[in-house]
Amino acid sequence: MADAFEGASVGEQLIEACRRNNIDLLTEIIENCKSDKEISDLLNNTTTVMGNHLYHEAALQGNYEVVDMLLDQPEFECDPINRAEGDTPLHSAIRWINNEPAAQREFGNALVEMMLEAGSSTRIKNKAKLTPYQLVDPRNAGLRELIQRHEYAALNAGDFVGANEIQQPKANASAQFDVPAEEESDNDAEFSGSDDEERVEWERRRKAKNGR
Repeated sequence: MADAFEGASVGEQLIEACRRNNIDLLTEIIENCKSDKEISDLLNNTTTVMGNHLYHEAALQGNYEVVDMLLDQPEFECDPINRAEGDTPLHSAIRWINNEPAAQREFGNALVEMMLEAGSSTRIKNKAKLTPYQLVDPRNAGLRELIQRHEYAALNAGDFVGANEIQQPKANASAQFDVPAEEESDNDAEFSGSDDEERVEWERRRKAKNGR
């Protein structure tokens, strides 16, 4: 497969593979690496002349298969920032979806969901001060709801702690504790879920924190 790119550097081959959704070429390059460190260094640090990382290139084309393969690699960086717009790959994927016909939205939403589940942040703002959510075409209600659902889950992740995860303070430890900012503002957070049972549970926790 690499013979078709004779004379091209490994970086150039990787960029082409990510742009063209070429799984075979990407697989061949990864298999030729001698260690996980070499794989992560290569995939995280290869950029185009315009400052896009491999992840941006794949996301800008909506290349689901290549994105899926990249996310499976060791120590893969989920939120690299590109030079031109300050976008993360999640921004890039949304730019691609915004330019596609409505018939592509279901596929595009599946791509974004995979990226979110792999750890892509919804909170990073680009140079235009826009989060991925703010970049979404307002007509794409399904994608907006998907991102809001993941944001809600991230904000409330600390509310569900197993008993074996609670650390008891040491006997001589100070009795003064700092309250995390997120917990302080949780009471005023807007509930964005749509499930009735989740809403009831959220209200119960909020009232419990307020002593009601």
